[in-house]
Amino acid sequence: MVGMVVISHSAKIASGVIDLVKQMAPNIPIFPAGGTSDGRIGTEMDLIMGAMEQADQGDGVVLLVDLGSAVMSAQLAMEMLPDIQPVAIANGPLVEGAVVGGVEAEIGGSFDKVLGAVEEASQMVKVRD
Repeated sequence: MVGMVVISHSAKIASGVIDLVKQMAPNIPIFPAGGTSDGRIGTEMDLIMGAMEQADQGDGVVLLVDLGSAVMSAQLAMEMLPDIQPVAIANGPLVEGAVVGGVEAEIGGSFDKVLGAVEEASQMVKVRD
């Protein structure tokens, strides 16, 4: 099964997104990497690497990020863990992407399908005029 990691500057945001995903995809290997190890706002490569290792079930890991430095930290973590393959930072919204990606992974979607679902979530229409 494809795994996922939610990388946020806030531990509460990361864990909250996972709580939401688990309501619809209870079996997906999805792990938080939010905040710093001492409880501050920010990102930490070691937390990201640990979450990636937990999420890796052999079918790849999709990383979801909130803000700019989360991308940099995720990129460094990917370089430090070259054995986790495939792996990618999704270019999609954190909450919506995590939910649709989680559902796709739950039904057995491939890495490309999960990544595509996360990225397509940026096209969701929430309100129509």
